[in-house]
Amino acid sequence: MFEHREYKRTFYSAPQSVRSLVAAFIEPGIIAATLLLVTQALDPPVGRTELVLCLLAFALTFPGRNRFSDAPLAAGVDILLSWISLLAILVLCGYATRSLHLFDTEVILQWALLTPLLLWLAVMLGRTIIRAQARSPYRRRTAVVVGGGSLGVKVARALEAQRDEGIDFIGYFDDRTDDRLDEAAHPHRLGGLGDVGAYVGSHSVREVYVTLPLGSQPRIQALLQSLQDTTASLFFVPDVFGISIIQGRLQDMAGVPVVGICETPFTGTNELVKRMSDFVLSCLILVLITPVLIAVAIGVKLSSPGPVIFKQRRYGLDGEEIIVYKFRSMTVTEDGATQYTQVTKQDARVTPFGAFIRRTSLDELPQFINVLQGRMSIVGPRPHAIAVNEHYRQIISAYMVRHKVKPGITGWAQINGFRGGDDLDHMKGRIEYDLEYLRNWSLGLDLQIIARTAWLVLFDRHAF
Repeated sequence: MFEHREYKRTFYSAPQSVRSLVAAFIEPGIIAATLLLVTQALDPPVGRTELVLCLLAFALTFPGRNRFSDAPLAAGVDILLSWISLLAILVLCGYATRSLHLFDTEVILQWALLTPLLLWLAVMLGRTIIRAQARSPYRRRTAVVVGGGSLGVKVARALEAQRDEGIDFIGYFDDRTDDRLDEAAHPHRLGGLGDVGAYVGSHSVREVYVTLPLGSQPRIQALLQSLQDTTASLFFVPDVFGISIIQGRLQDMAGVPVVGICETPFTGTNELVKRMSDFVLSCLILVLITPVLIAVAIGVKLSSPGPVIFKQRRYGLDGEEIIVYKFRSMTVTEDGATQYTQVTKQDARVTPFGAFIRRTSLDELPQFINVLQGRMSIVGPRPHAIAVNEHYRQIISAYMVRHKVKPGITGWAQINGFRGGDDLDHMKGRIEYDLEYLRNWSLGLDLQIIARTAWLVLFDRHAF
């Protein structure tokens, strides 16, 4: 039997910054407030429908994204894309519930035009305030880096990039000779490790970043001991740049600090948000496309004998096999099996109607049922055939990491041009985009991908 002991936490989660907290409420707050103000200004009374729309828009955009550090143009483009995605979702909701007629057209139009402008102005105002505060001598922080190698230079450049936010990088400390240091560190070397404590104390340095390798533990201990008599904040920077990080995070496990290197983004509340958004959106989309599903099903049935739905085995979450649905596009063999393998455009096994639904991706529509079942997501890495997985997992690094999330009907790779094709270079590009999606997932990114997918399907003749 293990004796139960209370443990002392080694690490605590960093508190949310004030600007992140402000940003979390600014975006949804401005969206909701603008709708109410426009409604009030144009005289229609603020009724239940407007309040419901405010609550829905607030819920879909909370927490708002922190754009205060973005360049004005980048912030504007991001705001516009996010706003268009949100409007597309709201229009789909209104159409599915037959409630579009309940809203005043002029109010919605002015709301749609004013909101992104006000959001951009709010970001620019916040950016101006932050920079003005950073220029104050009382708010500026000096920082030094211990270690003049490539990692130390990366940290120094990151600190210099935050100069407008109140950080002044001074220089490096390292015991090694110049020929063993990064060239960029030479002009800014302040001394050796034995000089750090005295320099930090005499120059009132606020932050010290230690980038020495773990093999230098005795030197690190001596360094920390010399800094005990200062008020500087100390940060240790582990060298993890040589490996691919997916959702890196620091966890406290019974008092033991654990650094996560490769993790799914869908844990905790993120998992709940992802599942709820998949469920709600797939229900709405299935309602909207029901006539199309019926028409395609009839076309498949009339095109050749056999079942309407074809079931494929694919890898799902954590590499577990799942069954994925498609409309059948090929003929059925004498033993009743559907030969659904890699085919050419002239393959005689593909029916004429099957070629059409393949070319237009209509054969993929039953996968929204897979989303309702929880086997797939609307947005995620596209599922590959098992034979394809087994082939490429041997030759592409980190290939199987894409299976740390559920496969999707559309994905970041698909809207960036990596939809079809199975040559090695194309597959490498697709995997890179899949891993980038895992690193940067957010509900806003999912909405952008859905909106861009709809745009490509409707207006880009090269989308298929």
